This record gives sequence, C-alpha cells and structure tokens, in this order.
Amino acid sequence: MPSLCVIGHLARDVVAGAPPQIGGGPWHAARALRAMNYESRIVAKCGEEDRQRFGSQLATLGLPSTVVGGGETTAFSFSYDERGARTMFVDAVGDPWHTDDLPQDLLRGTNWLHVPALLHGDFDADAFAWLARDRRILLDGQGLVRARREGPLELSGSLDLDVLRHVTVLKLAEEEAAVFDDVRELGVPEVLVTRGPVGSTIVTAERAVDVPANAVDADPTGAGDAFSAAYLASRADGQDPLSAARRATAVVEALLAGVAL
Repeated sequence: MPSLCVIGHLARDVVAGAPPQIGGGPWHAARALRAMNYESRIVAKCGEEDRQRFGSQLATLGLPSTVVGGGETTAFSFSYDERGARTMFVDAVGDPWHTDDLPQDLLRGTNWLHVPALLHGDFDADAFAWLARDRRILLDGQGLVRARREGPLELSGSLDLDVLRHVTVLKLAEEEAAVFDDVRELGVPEVLVTRGPVGSTIVTAERAVDVPANAVDADPTGAGDAFSAAYLASRADGQDPLSAARRATAVVEALLAGVAL
C-alpha cells in the first residue's frame, strides 16, 4: 500500500481560450509523482459527466487511482500575460468532499497526504478531520484563500483557517501569501511560498530560505501542484525541508522542459 496519497478535485480548465482540458491538483501532482517513479495513490473527485473520461486520462499516468463522481466538476478559465501573471475565473464549483465520499479502506495505510484543494470548503470539516488522523498533511493554500463562488477569482485571508491545526506543510502561491501579514503566524511547521519562475521560499520556525529556479519557457499550469507533490515525496523519503524544496524545483523544471529525470 503506498504511504503517500494525493486527494482532491479534478478540474475542467480552459487556458487562453483553448478547448477544455483536465486539470486540478490530483492530475498535476500525479504527473510529478510518475516522473519521479514514486509509489503513491491518487484519489480524485469530479462531476459524474466527466468521471469516466477524466478517470481514463488519470489512469494513463500509471499510478493507482480512484475517481469519485458527484455534482458538478469544478471549472476554471484563465490566461497569462507576458510576465506570467494569471487572470482567472471560476466557471463552476464542484461539490465538497464528505466523509462518505472518502475511500477509507484505501486511505488507511497512508502516512503522507497531499491535499491540493482548489477552493475554500472543498472538504467539509468531518472529512478533513478524518483525513488528518495520524497523517502528515500538505495543504495547498488555495483551499484557504480562494472564495467559493463563481466569477472572477477572489482571494481573502479572512476565511476560516481552522483546518490549519491539522496541517504539517502549507503551500501558498506568492499572491496567496500576500493576504496574510506574516505566514509564520499561521502556526504551520513548514510553509512553502512559490514564486513562479523565480523559485520558492521555505519558511520554518527557525528561518526562511529562498530556493532559486531556472525559468522555463512553457505553460506553467499545474507547476505548484507538481512542486507540492515532489516536495512531500521528498519529505517522506527523509529529506529536510531545504533539500526537499531543491528536489521539487528540479522535478518541476524537468516537467516544464519535457525532459526525463
């Protein structure tokens, strides 16, 4: 049984007006874990109308995967400007995960859990509490600061942060980190602040360290999810936070460049 699992919503993404494509944390994290040849399990949720198609696409990555259907598929449309800044709209909001949705038998042996939430409230309180039992969780901060409504994407630092008491590692994009005065005050042992092509900053109780990256001229969609998955896999392998961040940076650069690790 894999000791690392990814659980979250798949998404239907429209990038710069192109046809809709599969997206969401489980998809992009699975691509990174496959590239690392890392034993892991993917558990995903989407609307019933997309379940078979998205499940088939996920299966092509060769990792054990389970796709739960229900409600709508979370959907986004977005584009990037010449500097890489993203403009994003929420086109549909998927149903939250509930305890009854969780494949509990498959998850019982999981010690490390990547939770790439897309919007605030993607997991109800009971489901998240169950997931947190005796596990180390990396939570994507999108699930803290992205308002759960359709329309232009809104970020807020005033949403409920109670889930953080269960979290070992919090990943925030730079614009998400900016909604807080000091990420250290969130009380999470490890905070990863990703800064796009510039790299990332690893914040622990002892220090904050910048980890540079090499810019790659490619679509950056999903790079944060890939970084998180690679980081958690490296931590599960016993690497310290700085070494894990450097390894994750190398994995993302290779994925974006289309080269093998």
